[in-house]
Amino acid sequence: VYTSLYKISHLLQTYYHLFDKQNAFRPTIPHCSMATLIGLCIRVKLLRSLPRRFKVTVKINPGTHASEQAVNRQLDDKERVCAALENTHLLGVVNKCIREGMNSS
Repeated sequence: VYTSLYKISHLLQTYYHLFDKQNAFRPTIPHCSMATLIGLCIRVKLLRSLPRRFKVTVKINPGTHASEQAVNRQLDDKERVCAALENTHLLGVVNKCIREGMNSS
C-alpha cells in the first residue's frame, strides 16, 4: 500500500494540469488501475482547497487511458464521489494520499 500511496502522491504533484475551469491528469500507463483513485484524490484536494463557488471537474487527458470514458463518468458523478467518500477506508486512503503529497514537496 505504501508504494501505491507514494506513487499517487507523486502523481498528484506531477501529472495533472489546471486549464480553463477543468482539471485533467495523465495516468502513467494506459491501463493504470489506480486512475479513478488518483482522480478522486485530485477532486477532493481541489474541493477542499477552492472556495465553494468554484465548480470542480476532474478528467483524464483524452486518449491517455484505456477506460477514459468510464473513469471520467465516475469522477463526474457527484453521488458516486459522495458514496466513495462515505467509505471510511477509502476516505482514509484519500486523506493519506493528499497529506503525503503535500509533505513531499
